[in-house]
Parts: sequence; structure tokens; C-alpha cells
Amino acid sequence: MPVQSPASPSSSVRWSDLPHPIVAGLVSVIVNYGGTFILVFQAARTAGLSPELTASWVWSVSIGVGVTGLFLSWTAREPIITAWSTPAAAFLVTALATTPYAQAVGAYLISAAAFIALGLSGCFEKVIRLIPPGVAAGLLAGILLQFGINAFGGMSADPWLAGLLIVAYVAFKRFTARYAVVAILALGLAFLLARGRVDLSGLKLEFAIPVLTLPAFSLNALLSVALPLFLITLTGQYMPGMLVLRNDGFKTSANPIVTATGLGSLLMAPFGSHALNIAAITAAICTGREAHEDPSRRWIAGIAAGIFYILVGVFGVTLAAVFTAFPATFITTLAGLALLGTIGGSLAAALADPKTREASLITFLASAANITLLGIGGAFWGLLIGLLAHGVLNGPLPRQCRKITTKLPEPGRNA
Repeated sequence: MPVQSPASPSSSVRWSDLPHPIVAGLVSVIVNYGGTFILVFQAARTAGLSPELTASWVWSVSIGVGVTGLFLSWTAREPIITAWSTPAAAFLVTALATTPYAQAVGAYLISAAAFIALGLSGCFEKVIRLIPPGVAAGLLAGILLQFGINAFGGMSADPWLAGLLIVAYVAFKRFTARYAVVAILALGLAFLLARGRVDLSGLKLEFAIPVLTLPAFSLNALLSVALPLFLITLTGQYMPGMLVLRNDGFKTSANPIVTATGLGSLLMAPFGSHALNIAAITAAICTGREAHEDPSRRWIAGIAAGIFYILVGVFGVTLAAVFTAFPATFITTLAGLALLGTIGGSLAAALADPKTREASLITFLASAANITLLGIGGAFWGLLIGLLAHGVLNGPLPRQCRKITTKLPEPGRNA
């Protein structure tokens, strides 16, 4: 069935139009927080951030996502769901271990400024084509590999908890794939409460207070954090996010979305937000028929999601308190299982094209090795090695080399 065009800004909204898109917006928010937001808390632990700075991170990323998504959905009258960069949060779990937090904030600002420039230039599609898809996928898969390993590594330290989550994940994935991560989050929490391993009795609603961090800038942070953050967010979030919109028939240009989310990232970075962008997986909940049969009414889901994100951000201290009370094994196992689909999809994309498979595999292995040289982190070296390998293996040969290769005998034939 062909998709109808979205409604014009002046179109009226009936009360009967509201329930389904509002529920879709709420579900997408729950899936986002219940799924990979655990990575933000894992990164905060790695960086040794105080509860106040952690709560500020929650506040800034939630408010930023809520405001940008609400604004874009309202102005475009399309369900433009924004989110924090999940692969970037996973990357920061490693990067913040060696990068001072003030320098990381400086890197967030540089990355955000680059997205604003990209959006205003109108060159989004051109830049995307410059990055070999296999190399980008290999980079992301390599960065995330350790999370998948850690998900099963928890079996050694806490076999009952990790084993329960793994078995439950497989079962839920079989029958309700979309909500598998939310389901194991709820099941794991029930298990911990029943065993008396987490105490939420003193939990109360508290307003988050944003904490300003003055940025610092360094070459190390530029190469180790800002550059990978930009590329990972561009290829791991914006590309699939725009694809989701296009698949459901929505035609909004990527340029205003990149500009608005880049501006939101720039404003929120000093308070801890690492990257805002268009959502991909959770966006599909709001862009498809589940949100509303009429595509011209699905933008309401974007408005609802934005409002729910803002509400969560206001009470960011409470959310931070809940997640920091969990055992480390629960966090690492849940994060790894939540990223299995992304790891698998990235690996499949990296190895899909036989012509670029070896370069993509080299990128994957170099990124997974987490090389540290000259004080610069592993994501940069993985990307550099992958691009060099791709250029050597797949780039055009110089004229003299082409003459030599054409004279060489084919394998299996006598010279």
C-alpha cells in the first residue's frame, strides 16, 4: 500500500488520533532507556564521574533529545525521533578511561560543531559516500566487540545472574524481539530485589541540577575522541536513522536534522551530553503503522516522545541513582546483550562485499585490538589502518602497476 504524504502544518488533530501515537512515543522512550542507556552509566563509571556529573549527563542528553525531537517533529510534521548516540556511548566506555573528562567535553564540542557545519553545507550525502561502508561497519563492530565478550564473561564472576539474563534474552528474542532488552532489564531487577542485592527503598524523585564543565582541548582528544565520535555517530546513527524514515515514506531532508541535532549537541556538551542524533531502531516504533494507520498522524508520536524524554531528564538524579545501585555484572551483561544486534549487523555489513571484505576485516580486528600509540586511542588507529588497507587493496593502481598486473599470467596457467 503506498504511503500517504504527511499532513501540512495547518492540519487539525482529532482526539481519536492521539492514543496510538502517544503510546508509540512512550514505548520508544522506554525501549531506549531500558536498552542501551546503561552504556552511559558504564561510561560514567569508567571516567570516575561523581553522582552529580552523572546526573548532569542524564539531564543534558535527555533534555537535548526531547527538545530536538519535539522541535523537528513539530516543524516537519513527521515522526523525527532523536536519541543519544548508542555506539558513541559504547565507544566512550573505553575512551574515557584514558581521556580526562574536560578534554572529552572539548571533543564533544568539536564533534558537534562538525555536524552543524555538515548540516548547513548540505553535503550530508556526499560525505557519507566518502566513507567506505565496510570500513565504517568494521570500525563499529570492532569497538563494540568487547561488550559482547563481557556479556558472557560475567558468567565467571556471577553465573546465576549472568546466566539468567543470557537465557532469558534468547527466549524473549524468540517470542518478542523488540522488547527483549526491556524484558531482561525487568527480570534482572526482580531477581536482584528478590535476592536482596539492590536496595531501592530509599529511592525518591529528585530534580536534576545541570553541572557545567569547562572544556579543555588537546590533540589527543581531537584524534582519539572527537574524530571517532563524529564518524561513529555519522555512520552508526544518521545513516540507519535516515533509512528508517525513508523506508516509511517520509521525505524530510537530512540537512536540517543534522543541523538541529548538532546544535543541540553543542549546547548540551558542557553539561555532559556526548552526541544527539536521529534515532534508528527506536524510531521505527514511531514511524511505522503501529504508531498510526495514517502516516500524516504519526508526527504526534515524535511530539509525545520528546515530552517523555524531557520528563525523564528533569528527574535525572533518580534515574542515575537506580542504575548506579546495580552490580557491575548486571550492567556489563545487559549492555553486551543489548548490543548483540548492532554487533551482528555491523559484522554482516563489514563482510557483505567480497571485494572489500579483507579491508573491512582488517579494520574490525585493528579496532578490536584497541591499539594505543603516541597517547592516541584505539578507535583512531583502527580507522586509519582500515582506510589504508582499503586504499591499498581496493583503490586505483598507478599506471605502471596496472601495466605489470596485466602482463602477469593467470593462476593455474603456464607463463
